[in-house]
Amino acid sequence: MDIKQKVKDLLKEAKEQVAATDLMHNLNQVKADYLGKKGPFSGLMRHMKDLPNEEKPTFGKAVNTAKQELKKAIEKQREVIKERQIQAKLEAETIDVTLPSRQFRLGNKHLLTQIIEHIEDLFIGMGYEIKEGPEVEIDEYNFEKLNLPKNHPARDMQDTFYITEDTLLRTHTSPVQVRTMLNNNGNKPIKIICPGIVYRRDDDDATHSHQFMQIEGLVVDEKTTMADLKGTLEIMAKELFGEQRKIRLRPDYFPFTEPSVEVDVSCHNCGGDGCHICKQTGWIEVLGAGMVNNNVLKASGYDPEKYQGFAFGVGVERLAMLKYKINDIRDFYTNDQRFNNQFK
Repeated sequence: MDIKQKVKDLLKEAKEQVAATDLMHNLNQVKADYLGKKGPFSGLMRHMKDLPNEEKPTFGKAVNTAKQELKKAIEKQREVIKERQIQAKLEAETIDVTLPSRQFRLGNKHLLTQIIEHIEDLFIGMGYEIKEGPEVEIDEYNFEKLNLPKNHPARDMQDTFYITEDTLLRTHTSPVQVRTMLNNNGNKPIKIICPGIVYRRDDDDATHSHQFMQIEGLVVDEKTTMADLKGTLEIMAKELFGEQRKIRLRPDYFPFTEPSVEVDVSCHNCGGDGCHICKQTGWIEVLGAGMVNNNVLKASGYDPEKYQGFAFGVGVERLAMLKYKINDIRDFYTNDQRFNNQFK
């Protein structure tokens, strides 16, 4: 057989082996088998010594050309195999976006936080600002500037957590109102709500807690009236309890407002007809309010001859208990996930 033909046949055989290989380690084996030191191409080169001198250059060139061509075929097949592997991996990892997703269990905001944010959103929409203050207060802001004389029952140790003779845990968020009025130097209108935690010495039971959340509101300007107060509270009641709810104001007494009122909302359970929840009255007490006492305005730097305003305060837990028919205030603080998860 012609030696050149033998080279061609060997190259054709090797290329067929390469083309038939679909695994990388098999391709490497084919390369070693044909191009290794003990392979057929090396064997052909060992026969060069038997050829006439004039044929040796042509033969050597033919063998080297065949080897280079085989190497190119191997590299091309290597790229083909890599592409196949990538495609196979992509197909194996393909995500079917039409399949239903896994259900991830997410936590939720505490019910009290939800109600506070609900009320904040409502009042921000009416042009109010949100103000906060320290929970550890001084007597002057918590009592004196709110028209609470030294002998007032609310100052008794049974009601207030005193830290020192002059410092205490705030019993309401009214000190925030005092601080805001003082910061305004008595010459700017005010429209704020003050959410926060307050503390009172009390025996914990189903309806009482030594710690609870409160939201107070304050409006001070030159034209505010009791009618504005009633309209504001009616909007809040309808937002929290439903459009069918009505409110009524009953005279009461608070040192920091004059006149003062207790605010009732028509019973959500019976619609005002009378039931066991409202004790057959058709009404449920929700908060206290009134026009800001002139003494409070004066103590905070406002001229009561020029300015007037209204204030109100409501317990967040009470709102939540009425809205969601919760029987025990302690449920808010036991961190029972079964309770919290009801209000996602």
